Amino acid sequence: MTFDLGRRLVAEALGTAILVATVVGSGIMADRLSDDVAVSLLGNTIPTGAILVVLISILGPISGAHFNPAVTMVFAIRREFELSAVAPYLLAQIGGGVAGTIIAHAMFELPLFQVSETVRTGPGQWTAEAVATFGLVLTILGGLRFRNDSIPGLVGLYITAAYWFTASTSFANPAVAIARSVTSTFSGIRPLDLPGFIIAQILGALVAAALAGWMLAERSNENPAIIAKGTE
Repeated sequence: MTFDLGRRLVAEALGTAILVATVVGSGIMADRLSDDVAVSLLGNTIPTGAILVVLISILGPISGAHFNPAVTMVFAIRREFELSAVAPYLLAQIGGGVAGTIIAHAMFELPLFQVSETVRTGPGQWTAEAVATFGLVLTILGGLRFRNDSIPGLVGLYITAAYWFTASTSFANPAVAIARSVTSTFSGIRPLDLPGFIIAQILGALVAAALAGWMLAERSNENPAIIAKGTE
């Protein structure tokens, strides 16, 4: 990292705040403009995928554009991120996410502090969150391995798709889940349901990291038999 920790933390907090403000704000707007839940979900999906492309493009060079404790955790496990910065990153992401929810409420003249009553629990929801986070982490690690310049688009497109193929609409992010627990709008999740979501997200991220560590590892192009023969 060429930027000092302070600037990186601001980038992480700012990016997560804008991401959550987009998720919550577009959810409020979509819900107000349509009584059709499918249309509202589409109105929530497109802005989320789009803003991810923007945020990763402009803030990635500063902080790595994690905006997600699961992603930070995976990079730390892979020894591609310093352990001393993990806790500050997580605090910046969670704090930025909650700030994003409050900003969305302020823009739509809603009470700034709310508690969600939207029930999101059960094996299907937990499985969906594990799958969503697995796919996100695999997309990031695969992109870093083969198409580094395409990561903003890859992540944006993945989340756009995952909104629709997962039963949970793809939170895939503990900081975003926490931030969405303090809005009683279209995007909310009950605080009571957070532990199940966060555990599933972490498990999905760990499985993706393990698989990517094996599947994407570099291998020698040399034939072992030829190498052995050459040493005779």
